[in-house]
Amino acid sequence: MNLDPRAIGAQIRMRLPHLTPLEKKVVESITLKTNLSEQTSLKEIAQENNVSEAMVVKLAKKLNFSGFRDFRSSLIYYNHSEVANLHAEIEPEDSSEQLLAKVFRTSIQAIEETSSILDIAAFDRAADIIFKARFIDMYAVGGSATVARDLSHKLLKIGIKSSVHDDAHTMLMSAAILSDDDVVIAISHSGATRAVNDPIKLATRNGAKAIAITNYAESPIAHNSHVVLNSTSQGSHLLGENAASRIAQLNILDALFVAIAKKDLKKAERNLMKTQQAVKDLREY
Repeated sequence: MNLDPRAIGAQIRMRLPHLTPLEKKVVESITLKTNLSEQTSLKEIAQENNVSEAMVVKLAKKLNFSGFRDFRSSLIYYNHSEVANLHAEIEPEDSSEQLLAKVFRTSIQAIEETSSILDIAAFDRAADIIFKARFIDMYAVGGSATVARDLSHKLLKIGIKSSVHDDAHTMLMSAAILSDDDVVIAISHSGATRAVNDPIKLATRNGAKAIAITNYAESPIAHNSHVVLNSTSQGSHLLGENAASRIAQLNILDALFVAIAKKDLKKAERNLMKTQQAVKDLREY
């Protein structure tokens, strides 16, 4: 059993895209089972879902548990944790107060669980690669592009220039001219967006280092990148996963920005003062 309950929900969600529709249905049945206990048998789960016991054991292993008992115990541990109970579905009759509480608590859950699964060694390597890079290009589409622009803006404040590309053609053009000294940061919730994945493959073939920020560790973008930083979120039927996921990704990139700035703090502070003064001068103009 993973000793940190915050990581258990994420461990299950991160592997859902690689399950069959039937497997997903069984996982959903188990995770939503309100009376799940240590007395819940493998036979009971199999019968409730009209599948074989062998299939349930195989499914538990696909979710990275040692077997059904490990899956059952871990899920019970997670269900009784404070972080698991932060999320609640938005209902039509919710008041504005209830709606605000649910949205905020879902974002808090995403941050807590993302913190529990972040690979510190990968985080340190990402900061080092970005700090040493000649060119920094960021690839993202939709809401992920907003996250990329936020990091690009922060880096510029400390004197590090980067480019954000959110168009499939410009991403490929960028990837075609990158080389060994360059880095690409790919931000994708699903990790399966072809518009981002194709240029990542091209960029790495040309020698560039690729850093992926994604919710799914086994996604195509993760497989095609040198460093992967995973976020996680449960989301809701109305908001989807993306809303809370962006909050978690912004936190990862904020921490990455600070780690990069720390590598040459004096230079970062000098450039920060210059950029702040430039903005101040413009406002007074």
